[in-house]
Amino acid sequence: MDVKSRYLGVKKSKTFGRILKRFNLGQSKVLDIGCGHGEYLVNFGQGSLGLSSTLSEVEYGRSHNLLMVAGNAEMIDNVINREEKFDCLWANNLFEHLLSPHAFLIKLRKFTAGNSRLIIGVPVLPRCLFLMRFKKFQGVLASNHINFFNTTTLALTVKRAGWIIEEERPFLFQSKFFDRLAKYFTPHIFIICHKDLNFSYPTKKISEWEDQTYYQDLISMSKN
Repeated sequence: MDVKSRYLGVKKSKTFGRILKRFNLGQSKVLDIGCGHGEYLVNFGQGSLGLSSTLSEVEYGRSHNLLMVAGNAEMIDNVINREEKFDCLWANNLFEHLLSPHAFLIKLRKFTAGNSRLIIGVPVLPRCLFLMRFKKFQGVLASNHINFFNTTTLALTVKRAGWIIEEERPFLFQSKFFDRLAKYFTPHIFIICHKDLNFSYPTKKISEWEDQTYYQDLISMSKN
C-alpha cells in the first residue's frame, strides 16, 4: 500500500475516528510508537512525537512537518528523553512485532504522568478459531509477526506490567454494548489503560531475579 493510501485509509477509518474523538487525541500530546509514515501522528495534538525504526518513514514524516525520530521501539528509553511525559501513548499494530512485550510495557511507564493513557491496538486470534478460515481474520498470522494474542492473553500481559485497563473494545460501534459482543469475533482489539501507581512485582518474582542486573533494571523502571 502506498503512503497516500495509508493516510487516506486512516482518515476514512470510522474506528480511528471514534477513538480520536472519545479520548480527545486531536488536542493531546501523543507519543506514536511505530508510527509508520505518520498517518496517525498527523491527527494528534501539538507536541506529538512519532517513533519509527525505518529511516525512510522518518524522512517522509519530517518532510511533511511532522515531529519524528528514528529508533528501535524496544529501546525507547535510549531514544526519547526519559523525562518527557505525554498525554497518551499510541501503539497500533506494534505488539505483534516485539521481542519482549512485557519489558516494553514496563519501559513505557516512564513516559506517562498519573493521568496519561496508553492505547494499544493489536490483531488478535478470535475466540472461535473457525473464523481463521476467512481472510479477514488471517492477518494475525502474517509472516512478520512473532507474537500471537487473543483478547484474554493481551489483557493479562498488560495488567501484569502494571497497567489498569479501562476498556477493551474493537471500536466497531459507538455503542459499548454492541462492541462488547463484537469483541469475541473481532480480528483487532484496542486496549485503553493507565499506569497503576501502586504496581510492584510480587516478592517471589523479585527473589527469582536477585543479583541479576537486567532484572534489577526492570524492577527499577517499574517503579516510575
